[in-house]
Amino acid sequence: MSIASSSPALVPAPAARDRVWRIVRLNLVNKWTVIWIPAMIMFFIWLVNWLIWWIIWGATAPADRADAMDGTQWSGGAFYVFVYMLIVGIQMISATFPFALGYSVTRRDFALGSGLTFVLLGAGWALGFTVLSAIEEWTNGWGLGGHLFTSVYFGGETFFGRLFIVFVGMLFFFAVGAFSASLFMRWRMNGILVAGAVLALLIVGAIALITYTQSWPAVGDWFAANGPLGVTAWLLLPTALAAVAGYAVLKRATPRS
Repeated sequence: MSIASSSPALVPAPAARDRVWRIVRLNLVNKWTVIWIPAMIMFFIWLVNWLIWWIIWGATAPADRADAMDGTQWSGGAFYVFVYMLIVGIQMISATFPFALGYSVTRRDFALGSGLTFVLLGAGWALGFTVLSAIEEWTNGWGLGGHLFTSVYFGGETFFGRLFIVFVGMLFFFAVGAFSASLFMRWRMNGILVAGAVLALLIVGAIALITYTQSWPAVGDWFAANGPLGVTAWLLLPTALAAVAGYAVLKRATPRS
């Protein structure tokens, strides 16, 4: 028997692209958590809102119905899905990171795979949300003049404008959730508490600075000048900062039970 035939065959290491996609598939193993449960809860929120609109519609005189339903444009019920994506970001890092390292996945591949997962989920949810907003407009508020997916926060944007707003909003909450989970992985609850305290001080300091310099009118003018699309575009900055900071923290994180 020759030396060549007795030696085990060398198995090439998977390419970087394959390793990243493995993380994506790992993150999406539990589709109930990341897709079906939030979809069902969103449907329930829509159903409750529709029933409330139906009650208002039936209890209001026909001449006053339009004015009564205009108030629904301030509905914040659809924001549930954004908050849920923050929780998904936390759960995905907390549950998957220790498991992935056990299979010798590098932190870089894990970060890239998780980031790609967030982009794919954000794109899917943004498309679904925007399609529902178009249906809501086409049916005149689901037949009752209500607003859930076309609330004032979207500023009456076009289809692609809403798609951009929702997509960037999803990425922001994913990044914040992933950053929070990274802090917990690195410093446990102490890291979360310190980060929360620093954030609170920064917010209070910003409010104090704006108040003492009497700059609130300028702040309002800035929001009015930029509009929903402009403000959303600026949201990409803290999203990128949270993503970079989360990766920096995760590079030195050690999973513990």
